[in-house]
Amino acid sequence: MLIKSTIAQQVVQSILNRKLRPGERLGERVLADLFGVSRTLIREALMELQARGFVEVRPRLGWYVVEPSFEEARQTYAARRVIEPGMLRDAGKPLQSVIRKLRAHVAEERKHIASADAGARSVLLADFHVCLAECLGNRFLTGVMIDLSARTTLVSALYQSQSAAQDSNDEHAQIVAAMAEGDLDKAETLMRQHIDTLAARLDERLTRSGSARDRLAEALAPSGPPSARGKANP
Repeated sequence: MLIKSTIAQQVVQSILNRKLRPGERLGERVLADLFGVSRTLIREALMELQARGFVEVRPRLGWYVVEPSFEEARQTYAARRVIEPGMLRDAGKPLQSVIRKLRAHVAEERKHIASADAGARSVLLADFHVCLAECLGNRFLTGVMIDLSARTTLVSALYQSQSAAQDSNDEHAQIVAAMAEGDLDKAETLMRQHIDTLAARLDERLTRSGSARDRLAEALAPSGPPSARGKANP
């Protein structure tokens, strides 16, 4: 039988994979049916996710994936700016097997960018940072990076354009190249610059188009000016 932490982690993975978007409703009954468990267990898993900052309860409406505020988006990158360069600073020279794995990941990113597979591209670019933590062998930091990457996925869906994927891929490649050279100071600097670049792409003006509620309102809005609609539908 599934335990609540397993259910919670599957929800986080769905956020990382962009299958769950900001503002999406998480019905207890639907989730209980999907996982084949009781609503009590689902509620416990959702409460765990609430404590981790991934879901919220809306009075009389139920559970929803959070829609981070713009300030929370900035704080997410501020946290990453502290953690990820520090992770590299304390890593020590990586094994060649680690470099091979990271290079393979960067190559996979590049392949999906070339194929215009936007979904897989976004997932792989976010997963690079989790993959790096895993390769460096710290399971606690890996857990932190999974949560931060999922949080970043929600943030990017609301406040970032997805048009700079190749730039991110190039920056990942440069970080790995510095690690391969044994120059962890350079890798740390490149990581900090990479995160600063991502943070600089945050655009508060995008929030309305990214919101699930606003997307629904836009989808249901009549098309064209009132005069044109009147002529088309006498």
